Formats: sequence, structure tokens, C-alpha cells
Amino acid sequence: MSKGKLRILYSEGDIEALKDLTAALEKAGHGVQQTVGRKSVEEAIKTSSFDLVVLGPTLSRNDRHHLPYMVKKASAETKVLVMHADGSRHPYVDACTDTGASLESVLKGIESMNVGGAAKAAGAAAGK
Repeated sequence: MSKGKLRILYSEGDIEALKDLTAALEKAGHGVQQTVGRKSVEEAIKTSSFDLVVLGPTLSRNDRHHLPYMVKKASAETKVLVMHADGSRHPYVDACTDTGASLESVLKGIESMNVGGAAKAAGAAAGK
């Protein structure tokens, strides 16, 4: 991942589950918007743009399957990380982690995705 702040939308099915990863992402210097459930994710991607959407394991399987399509429909450049192993079989998921993965492994997964790298490279090529 390029150094710099990412705009991250992080969603869970349970509000309590949002706390730990949100704190870790913010500590790493990223901006995080939290949502609970599918409808709030759909509303957020209609009204704002994000570099990364993180779908947590407390979302339903149906939500983790449906939302990557919706994210890519709203913005093909937005990366999708599903925090559940079933994400590996989804054509619109860019990366996934095992359920219960450590915060460190989630942060490393985000780094390996090169989120925002293409936009920053394009800006550098344009002299920005």
C-alpha cells in the first residue's frame, strides 16, 4: 500500500464488532467510516467514495456475497476486503482473511492489496 491515508468504509452486522479494527485502522492513519448492515453500506457507497470497503465477519453470508457487487457497481476502483474465508470464491472480492484473523494480519492484507496505489501512481506520472 502506498503511504498515506485511505478512505475506508468498514461494516459489520454488530456494532460492538466495529471497535477494535476501527481503532487499529485509525491508528495506522486511515479515515474510517463505520456502518452496520447492508442497507447502510449501500447508502454510504451511493453518497461517498472510498478506497477500500471492509466487510466484517458478523455480516450475514448473504450480505458478504451481495455487497461486493454493489461496491464495484458504484466504483470499479474501490477495493473490497472480506473478513471471512468465503470471500476467496467471489469474483468481486479483492482479498479476504480468515474469520478471527488478528488485527496485524488484516492490516498486512490491506498493505498487500496496494489500495490507492494506482491513483497515486497516476498522480505522480502527471507531476502531482
